[in-house]
Amino acid sequence: MSSASISSAQQPSPYRLLTLLLVVVVAGMSQGMLLPLLSIMLEDAGVSSDLNGINSAAMYIGIFCTMFFIEKPVLRFGYKKVMVTGIVLVTMSTLLFPLTHSLAAWFILRLIVGVGDSALHYASQLWIVSTAPSDRRGRYISLYGMSYGLGFSIGPLGINLMPLGRAVPFLVSSLFFITVLLIVLRMSNEWPERAAKGVKTENRFLTTYRVAWFVLIPGFLYGLMESSMNSNFPLYGLRIDIGQHWISLLLLSFGIGSLILQLPLGIWSDRIGRKPILIACGIIGSIVFLAIPAAGNQIALLFVLFTLAGGVVGSFYSLGLAYAADLLPKSILPAANVIASIHFSIGSILGPTLGGFGIRYVSTNSMFLFLGTAFLAFALLGILFRPKRLSAEG
Repeated sequence: MSSASISSAQQPSPYRLLTLLLVVVVAGMSQGMLLPLLSIMLEDAGVSSDLNGINSAAMYIGIFCTMFFIEKPVLRFGYKKVMVTGIVLVTMSTLLFPLTHSLAAWFILRLIVGVGDSALHYASQLWIVSTAPSDRRGRYISLYGMSYGLGFSIGPLGINLMPLGRAVPFLVSSLFFITVLLIVLRMSNEWPERAAKGVKTENRFLTTYRVAWFVLIPGFLYGLMESSMNSNFPLYGLRIDIGQHWISLLLLSFGIGSLILQLPLGIWSDRIGRKPILIACGIIGSIVFLAIPAAGNQIALLFVLFTLAGGVVGSFYSLGLAYAADLLPKSILPAANVIASIHFSIGSILGPTLGGFGIRYVSTNSMFLFLGTAFLAFALLGILFRPKRLSAEG
């Protein structure tokens, strides 16, 4: 490892942490805008909900594929260079969206966005979690989740830029990415801690599943929920006569709920444990999702339900990562992050695809019934999970 690499035991510097969080905010804004914006544009163009959902899944297919090779570039080139590559890929693709109406071209561009998003998220989240002190790991990873949630909440408001021109939302998003790119270029590079010689990659992945299978499920559920809400909810909303501006504001309220509870949940998980917090949030989230169809198009009630749902399940991914860091040695954390990201990608691919088919062939409410059932199943599995730490090192 390069002499420039700093021990992962060192607490992250305020400047580096703020820079990483800013990158996550902008990445969240991009994803939060692209998913509903492109779904609405395809809906307006007369594309069916199932094809719309398949096209939305392209970004997550890109994220999924990237996870099979992203660990090696981070180990070889360091966090910073991988983040820069991801930012460049997302920015270039975003600028190309308004130049074509082709479904095939959008599918490819979404794939590239997925690759770029995957690279910058993997590098930033691993950088934060591997350098966080064990007694404050929940808080640090909650800051990561809050930053993503903030960006993701603001993102859907980009829908309201459409009247100014088809290209305006994409140009604004690209401008934010160029700004954070200039800031990231000023950072020094660092590398993650490598596994000991002789430890096979396959063993690290098997060990992660054996010890931490339960803590890897939140990544899947978060991807399922996030992609469904941002790709399928606009279709659901339009079908029950909710206006586009209300759709963007409801998605914003979902993100606001996540922001309100993200840090408190992280602090509580540091104090009373990750498992009880995750189980409690899963149960509450299940109840709320199952209640949403009963609210119909009553905007005020939907705002309350969306805010509550976002609050309790918006921390799932970050809490899952913090829990994995509690149970696994630092040398295995890169593998655990890869698995969590793969699970997130699988959930994100299934979310809009199943949601689109469900809306067309089963029921308009099928998305919320499916999410409610999934979070309830997770909570029940949590009762069976018996955590076993492989390493007590922080």
